[in-house]
Amino acid sequence: TRSLSITSVEQPMVEKAQGDKVTLPCTFVLSEEDEGPLDIEWVLIPADNQKKEQIIIMYAVDRIYNHYYAAMTGRMQFTNPDPRSGDGSLDILNLKAADTGTYQCKVKKAPGVQSQKIQLTVLVKPARTKCSIEGSQEIGKDVTLKCASQEGSPLLSYDWRRVSGRQELPATSMLNKNTGELLLKNASQDYSGTYHCVASNRVGTDECSVELNVTPPINTAGIIAGAIIGTLLGLSVLAFLVFCCCKKHREKKYEKEVHHDIREDVPPPKSRSSTARSYIGSNRSSLGSMSPSNMEGYTKTPYSQVPSEDFERPPGQNPTFAPSKVAAPNLSRMGAVPVMIPAQSKDGSIV
Repeated sequence: TRSLSITSVEQPMVEKAQGDKVTLPCTFVLSEEDEGPLDIEWVLIPADNQKKEQIIIMYAVDRIYNHYYAAMTGRMQFTNPDPRSGDGSLDILNLKAADTGTYQCKVKKAPGVQSQKIQLTVLVKPARTKCSIEGSQEIGKDVTLKCASQEGSPLLSYDWRRVSGRQELPATSMLNKNTGELLLKNASQDYSGTYHCVASNRVGTDECSVELNVTPPINTAGIIAGAIIGTLLGLSVLAFLVFCCCKKHREKKYEKEVHHDIREDVPPPKSRSSTARSYIGSNRSSLGSMSPSNMEGYTKTPYSQVPSEDFERPPGQNPTFAPSKVAAPNLSRMGAVPVMIPAQSKDGSIV
């Protein structure tokens, strides 16, 4: 005998937004035949049939038990604090996307047993919607206005409208509601203005705006020519600076070499040949007044023994000899032994 019956309107599917509150209905009527204890429980049926049902909350023996499902602790409760009144509906607060699933209400009072399933879908509202412009904003060019939400459950739909100037969209515009792209072909200055995008799904909306400013084409030839001239001038200045640096470096190097090679404050060294000639000349003058016996020692003096510049006698200490009055014959032509003619000194003595 089935005397117990569930009276709430069956709702096979319920959609709610994340963060909202939902009430899953479960009202019932008892009869006199139902004599056993009242037992009400809500369970979450997993998508995988191989898994067991998860008890969420339960009323039994005049007591509420709500500690079975930790993911909803503090966020669920019976709509009526006393389910014996015939209202076993469930409230879920601050919904999350993970709460999506199939929920079942079971009411037992022997011999009556009844149940009802509800599919709950938690949707995320569109959020962080951004508008942007792609393409050159020049007259005659194609411009694309883009609109996209960073958050939001599908299926998202996008709609564009013009909020300044002419309210309607340009005649050449093409809108894709699924991607949020608005294509403006062959743009003109009349297309300039503020455009507004609305992103929406079944649980909410979000908006953004963008400013379009269509301008005449830029003189690209002049810009390119200016860039080329500027580049050439820059290279010329750089080459001039490099040349000046190299020239200055060479001048410094030359001055440094000259400074090391020639010093104006140091007198040039005396010639060794002049020293040798003065030494030999003095020997010759001495030979003119010496006897043949003394010639042998002087003729054997090697040239290598010519005194150096550091050991020369002062001019006042060199011996002086009177010149011979009779010139000596050319010994090399005569082939004879040279004979020294006595000479008379200034004091009258014969040397």
